Amino acid sequence: MLADWEVEIGGGAPVIEALWPGFINLRRSPERIGEIHEAAAFPPLAALLLALNGPASPLWTAKCDLWQPEPDRFPEPDSDPAPGFTLACYVDLLPLDTRVFAHWQLAERFCREWVALLDPVSVPQAQVELIVRQAIAADAEGFAITAYLAATGPDQPAAAANLTAALVAFACAIPANLPPKSRYQSYNGKVRASSSIG
Repeated sequence: MLADWEVEIGGGAPVIEALWPGFINLRRSPERIGEIHEAAAFPPLAALLLALNGPASPLWTAKCDLWQPEPDRFPEPDSDPAPGFTLACYVDLLPLDTRVFAHWQLAERFCREWVALLDPVSVPQAQVELIVRQAIAADAEGFAITAYLAATGPDQPAAAANLTAALVAFACAIPANLPPKSRYQSYNGKVRASSSIG
C-alpha cells in the first residue's frame, strides 16, 4: 500500500471545521455510528471510525465521506492507468488531548510516524494520503489531518475488498501516542500552498 503525507496550508487550501452542525461525537456515543450515512453504507468505514474514536486511539474524528473518484485520481504505481473501478473515503482527524494540533509540525510528525507504520503493509491496489490542514474546533484554532484512502479493482466488489483491507491496515497502524508538544522535526514534505504558519 502506497502511503504518503503532505502539508496543505494557506493559499485557499481547505480548512477543517470540526464541530460542524451535523457533528456526531463517536467518543461519547459510539452507538450513534448508524446515523452517519457513509458508515451505514460501507460497514468497513464504520469499523474504522469506531477504531479512530476508540479508547486506544489518541484521536477523534470530525467528518468523513465515501465516493467513487475518477479512475486516475488515485493511480497505483506500475498499474494500468485506467482501472475498472475506484472507491475512496476520507476522514478528518484531530488530537484528543487538545482538540487541534497547536503547531503544524506536531501534525506533520504524527503523519510521518503513521506513514512509517504503514510502509511495510501490503494491500494490493490501495493507497493512503495524510494531509495536514488548518483546523477550527469551537474556540480552538490550529491544525488537523485529513486522511484519504482509496483502492482500485477490476470491478466494484474487488475495489471494495481492497479498500476494506486498506481501512483495516490503517486502523491497526494508528500511532498510540501524540508527539510531545515541545519537540518538532524539521519539515521536508510536500507543500501545495503556503502562507505564514509560524
